[in-house]
Amino acid sequence: MKQKFNVTGMTCSACSAHVEKAVRQVEGVDSVSVNLLGNSMLVEYGGKTGPEQIIQAVTDAGYGASLPGPAGKAAPAARPADAMEEELAGMKRRFLTSLVFLAPLFYIAMGHMMGWPLPAFFHQPSNALVVAFLQFLLTLPILYINRKYYTVGFKTLWHRAPNMDSLIALGSSAAVLYGVAALFLIAWHLGRAAYGAGDAAAELAQVEHWAMDLYFESAGMILTLITLGKWLETRSKGKTSQAITRLMDLAPKTAMVLRDGAEVEVPVEDVAVDDLIVVRPGGRIPVDGVVTEGASSVDESALTGESLPVEKLPGAKVAAASINKSGSFTFRATQVGEDTTLAQMIRLVDEAASSKAPIAKLADKVAGVFVPVVIAIAVVTAAVWLIATGGDVTRALTAGVAVLVISCPCALGLATPVAIMVGTGKGAENGILIKSAEALETLHTVQTVVLDKTGTLTQGKPVVTDCRPAPGVTEEELLCLAASLEKPSEHPLADAITAEAQARNIPLAPVEDFLATPGRGIRGVIQGQQLLAGNRAMLEEAGVPLDGFDAVAEGLAQAGKTPLYFAGDGRMLGVVAVADTPKPTSAEAVRAFQAMGIDVVMLTGDNARTAEAVGRQLGVNRVVAEVLPQDKEKTVAELQAQGKRVAMVGDGINDAPALARADVGLAIGAGTDVAIESADVVLMKSDLLDAVTAVQLSRKVIRNIKENLFWAFIYNIIGIPLAAGVWYPLFQLQLSPMFGAAAMSLSSVCVVSNALRLKFFRPERRESPAAPVSEGTPKSVETKGTSAMTKTMSINGMMCAHCQAHVEKALNAIDGVEAKVNLETKTATLTLSKDVSDDVLRGAVTEAGYEVVSIQ
Repeated sequence: MKQKFNVTGMTCSACSAHVEKAVRQVEGVDSVSVNLLGNSMLVEYGGKTGPEQIIQAVTDAGYGASLPGPAGKAAPAARPADAMEEELAGMKRRFLTSLVFLAPLFYIAMGHMMGWPLPAFFHQPSNALVVAFLQFLLTLPILYINRKYYTVGFKTLWHRAPNMDSLIALGSSAAVLYGVAALFLIAWHLGRAAYGAGDAAAELAQVEHWAMDLYFESAGMILTLITLGKWLETRSKGKTSQAITRLMDLAPKTAMVLRDGAEVEVPVEDVAVDDLIVVRPGGRIPVDGVVTEGASSVDESALTGESLPVEKLPGAKVAAASINKSGSFTFRATQVGEDTTLAQMIRLVDEAASSKAPIAKLADKVAGVFVPVVIAIAVVTAAVWLIATGGDVTRALTAGVAVLVISCPCALGLATPVAIMVGTGKGAENGILIKSAEALETLHTVQTVVLDKTGTLTQGKPVVTDCRPAPGVTEEELLCLAASLEKPSEHPLADAITAEAQARNIPLAPVEDFLATPGRGIRGVIQGQQLLAGNRAMLEEAGVPLDGFDAVAEGLAQAGKTPLYFAGDGRMLGVVAVADTPKPTSAEAVRAFQAMGIDVVMLTGDNARTAEAVGRQLGVNRVVAEVLPQDKEKTVAELQAQGKRVAMVGDGINDAPALARADVGLAIGAGTDVAIESADVVLMKSDLLDAVTAVQLSRKVIRNIKENLFWAFIYNIIGIPLAAGVWYPLFQLQLSPMFGAAAMSLSSVCVVSNALRLKFFRPERRESPAAPVSEGTPKSVETKGTSAMTKTMSINGMMCAHCQAHVEKALNAIDGVEAKVNLETKTATLTLSKDVSDDVLRGAVTEAGYEVVSIQ
């Protein structure tokens, strides 16, 4: 079972390390991950234990724990921002109140050193006790206002699990106790001077000495500066959870439900499955469902990152929190409460932010022993100074307190979690749900990415790519007869042809005597004409002369397309080619992976020829074809056996074993199913470029974490010796406790601020459609022992589909050339089965009336 707990009392990474250690020792606990930022803990445990034992373990360690309150049917109601705002208000109040008492305290204690004007009363040794006691009285409110450091610090120290608060409590307490002792000594020496018990001048000199070394202002300054630092740090940390807060704010509070034929506005928590919900223009969709009536365009950018509105017709799925842009529609609720896409997104982002990356383990191990080591260093420092100065308690105390205060492990503990939280939030904004910090870290080390073909690289459904009519037959006539004949068929390719006819607004004719022959094709009668549709074998059996269309079909097949022959009354009508075409961004994604130094492998169960054609078109490094779903996992394992870090990108269904086997599994095309268990990363859009973005984000996050850890370690490596006075004999340099407190606070703010730079992350996109290959050097694509060459030609002068067809015809007429022209990018992708010179290719296009810009 996986259970989340709220944890109270944690202030630094040493706290989280002690809580984690305590819970891990509970029998039956499999794993535990403590989130210092969210004051939460995620525990996986079995039947040997339960929440009560886990809470008890946390309590015994000196902290508080509880189960989260019921969130209701809807997405969790407790927004992180609410708790953060309350905490911030309390810290601000503590800091400002402390400042009110610190200002006069500092003026009285340090004014004479700064040259500030002070009444003569403060300069008279006989009044030293009054002045000292006034400082003590001004310090007491500061101690009370910031008593949390003492209650938590000494409690954890009692449980032998000291944390940051323990260092602050020890340091400030030592300064205060020293000041109280000085008070008694001032009173003692004043009394001796007044009653003549000793030399009056010597006694007053002692009074002046102790009055100058009270350290009340140091204790007050330390507590005030630490509170200021924590306030600034908490403000910065609040920005890291903005992604989750924004997601929660997307959910509408009410829904317009049809009840007994009337529209009734109800709280979104009361919406049930199968309720009919009405959505007006501009309204937010309250739960997931399926459109039953009406049509509209819906803005799903908050969930998928897709900027363009998506058309919704009856039967289309809609997701909670998306915005209805134009028309009104009614939909039936299918998923409500915590089952909606939005609720699952919030859960995934929250869990990812709560989990720990492997890189964080180093910081956790250091933090677990850091505070006890620092206390030991402070004691040794004080002892060495006491001996070296011949018993100067003031110098010894200064050094010891400075070490305690400057060594708080806040920066070390914040280095990783703040970057992980901002990174996962930024991923969610781009429609990328990263389910664990470990996956986010592993992504940056990936050397090979394995891509499923169908549904990942390609659209996942066949479409008509070519229509080659016989002489005397127009494309429209061929498509009319083909679609009319295919309409009654249940074959998947038939849908592609009928869809093409529908897209061109071609009317269909009724079919009589329809007959399907498995493995061959179909036949029927349309307006008295006997029609055949199928493969070459069917037409040869019927004795239909192919009239050269066998060569046309062979060329189409070489390009990875499925040619369908059509004949009527014993003569060829033409060939229609159908294929599962690549997605518009697939080629760009492949090039982007390669530009990052990642090998691209295409893995598919398709036949080798089709797979090879798609591979050539997209420029992948290697194609592995005719692989059964259960064998995809073996291919990934083989790549891992070669010592490579492998990422697998698939649709999360038949690719589940391979996704689980890979070092990182990315589920693409998940739509509203964001909880695919086998994947580590869920890509909300069916866009392979999001996988590229995920790798780029991972690299940015890990780089940011390494920067944070570097500065956190360097800060302590420099700060502790400086505070201890190691450099004092050589350079007369030593840090006072007040400056140590300021430096400690500043270090935490710097680390959090550095992590917040990730909020400016933008995916890197390459504008050029051309593959990064030098001119005249074709790319080799291997598959099943065969190889072919591809070239990309940039062409000027193409304006319309007729131009495209003209150029395609001219290039395809060259022996050994298979050309596919893209009108949008003004390029032609050439597949060469034999060596053809660039001059021949350039000449064919020039003769057709167009200009060749380059050949790559």
